Amino acid sequence: MSAQLPACQLLERFYGQSANLWPVAPPADAWLQAHSTAMISGDVALREQWVASGKAAASPFDAPFIQQAGQVVLFWPKAHQLGIWWLTWLCHVLPENTPLDVVGEHQGGIKRVPKILSELGMRCDKLDNARRCSLFATRTVAMEQPDNAWQTFEALDLKLVSHPGVFGHGKVDEGTRLMLESIETSLPKKPLNVLDVGCGDGIISAWLAARGHQVTAVDVSAFAVEACRRTLAANQLSARVLESDVYSALGGEQFDLIVSNPPFHQEREITYSPSARLISEAPNHLSAKGQLVLVANAFLPYPDVLESTFGGFETLADNRRFKVYRAAK
Repeated sequence: MSAQLPACQLLERFYGQSANLWPVAPPADAWLQAHSTAMISGDVALREQWVASGKAAASPFDAPFIQQAGQVVLFWPKAHQLGIWWLTWLCHVLPENTPLDVVGEHQGGIKRVPKILSELGMRCDKLDNARRCSLFATRTVAMEQPDNAWQTFEALDLKLVSHPGVFGHGKVDEGTRLMLESIETSLPKKPLNVLDVGCGDGIISAWLAARGHQVTAVDVSAFAVEACRRTLAANQLSARVLESDVYSALGGEQFDLIVSNPPFHQEREITYSPSARLISEAPNHLSAKGQLVLVANAFLPYPDVLESTFGGFETLADNRRFKVYRAAK
């Protein structure tokens, strides 16, 4: 687990070692985990970490979710519309007038929180600031279940449903378009058993399902999983959609084709770890002669991992910004 993060250093400074927290959308932080009773997160990998340490963890889409135990602290996300969703959700699920603190880094937009709280009719008191972070206190007010954050748009002859914080929110990523264009003619006409890793709002899954393929879609984010399910439903398509940290929910299942537009950001941090796992563990999840196809920014160091894992690969498309790679088992 990573070193203590600035926002958690601020919480330790303010609450001390007797802190008893109930964090919402928290980062991976050992001090926070040790000083919390339970947590709510859309990240299944993080929830699994907490459960493994004996702490309760739930998704905001779980019903019923775990009950509040300790001081509620919302970690403000980079996507401020997602932050507004979390505030609204907390006001809906918690009793009115429940104390709620909001913490975050200045470069992550926490300074906008007082104005946002005011617009929602919520009070705001500044508790502390240090480490280029701020901590605010508010209280919940009565609100309806938040559903207006979902956005529907059309692309590639499909209706797409997206949510703030989901990769590519409100648009189809240029890399995804390039990958779909490059495999349009190369996919066999027979139905394939396909795995879409990091499904986001479901554009790749829906595109494949519309062409008759049997699709399993996975994502580490509960918001992405819900968005993908809504996209499939909006197009009257069916696929299996699971929360999964890369392959964690799939056991020993194998597929004819694995496709992915893997993210390399977690909030503001760049990380290649999930993509490296996607590639290096792919042979375990490919059937005989199965293929892995992924798109990535041209500067990312994936060719080395593809070479070492598969012994070779080909570049299906290259528009200078993005490259589409294919490797076969």
